[in-house]
Amino acid sequence: MEYRFASVCLDLARHRLTRDGAPVHVEPQVFALLALLAERAGTVVSKDTLIERVWKGQIVSEATVGARISAARAAVGDTGRAQAIIRTVPRVGLELVPEVRCTAAAPDPTVPEPPVVVTPRLATPGRMRMARAPDGSRLAWSASGAGPPLLRAGHWLTNLDRDPESPIWGPWLERMGRGRHLVRYDGRGTGVSGPACGPQSLDAFVDDLACVADAAGLDRFDIFASSQSVPVSLTFAARHPDRVRRIVSYGGWAQGAAMRPGAQKAGMTDAMATMLRLGWGQPEGGYMRAFVSLFLPTASPEQIRAFVDLQCDSASAERAVEIRSVIAQFEVTPVLAQVRCPVLVAHVRHESLHPFGQAQHLMQHLPDAQLLPLEGQNHILMPDEPGFARLMDAVDAFLAD
Repeated sequence: MEYRFASVCLDLARHRLTRDGAPVHVEPQVFALLALLAERAGTVVSKDTLIERVWKGQIVSEATVGARISAARAAVGDTGRAQAIIRTVPRVGLELVPEVRCTAAAPDPTVPEPPVVVTPRLATPGRMRMARAPDGSRLAWSASGAGPPLLRAGHWLTNLDRDPESPIWGPWLERMGRGRHLVRYDGRGTGVSGPACGPQSLDAFVDDLACVADAAGLDRFDIFASSQSVPVSLTFAARHPDRVRRIVSYGGWAQGAAMRPGAQKAGMTDAMATMLRLGWGQPEGGYMRAFVSLFLPTASPEQIRAFVDLQCDSASAERAVEIRSVIAQFEVTPVLAQVRCPVLVAHVRHESLHPFGQAQHLMQHLPDAQLLPLEGQNHILMPDEPGFARLMDAVDAFLAD
């Protein structure tokens, strides 16, 4: 089946979008959104119908819906200002404006079938729920799978709805969740969590972790902590030693960027805030290219595009600057001696965002820790890097003890 409108062709059988005869890459949800609008051409599709068909009735944030609509408009050559192809009817829904022709797609023997790309997803996706933090902030969380409990501590740039199919976090969640009861959540004010939230602070983040663990019914559990959630998880373990069995620290640190030796670190924090404000969500802009290079210096163009999409799904530029400014001031070295559980300290040797010296700092101050150096340059390891499999194998062995 093919839908043709304006200069666009949606080939449902091949899951292919072309405009003026040229292929246009879109994410699966964007393709599904366009297919739904084409199917219902001439009528206004309500937001409820959109969520039911595209997101299978899951809870999604307004930012996520808006990002997919913007991506759909860009794919068909439209803009939010022009709305010549996709029209927004305020407080009602969306309508595809041009006339749509529906035909059966004839097979083209000269064009090879595109390879089937299986996007990693959690084996048993869990229903999203909301927990309320002590200060009233609403935290979106989800649990899936069976086995020993593992809490993925909330950190920057996540979205419960989008992460399982993301090429950035999907492989992590699939591998992390094998044989485990995986609980994950979006940080306050980000992802699917309530946009209105209390102040961002270390104590608030620790309370949020405790809030989700309680809501999920976790008594004693393991924690997988990444980047900023490492100081949060270590502080939680120091305050609640009876609840944490083991911690995996990946790309973590005890001293925020502004607290590390060297005045240039404070300058780096200011520079990052500028890059975020001016380049958020703009993959082709110089500011965003510089920012992404700190996280993924060796990533492919597709991975970079997915990373930038993830930003818009997770937070606004203002929220991102707020979070980065707060975590830059973290200093949890004094509590490390009180962490009694074993900690696996995994860190990429040559990453630029949080230097390997921070892993060594953790090793010097944690009573029971083992170091796992990983080769590479990316702060977020991609599944095609050798370090990714090495990390996940080490996590399995560490948590199995």
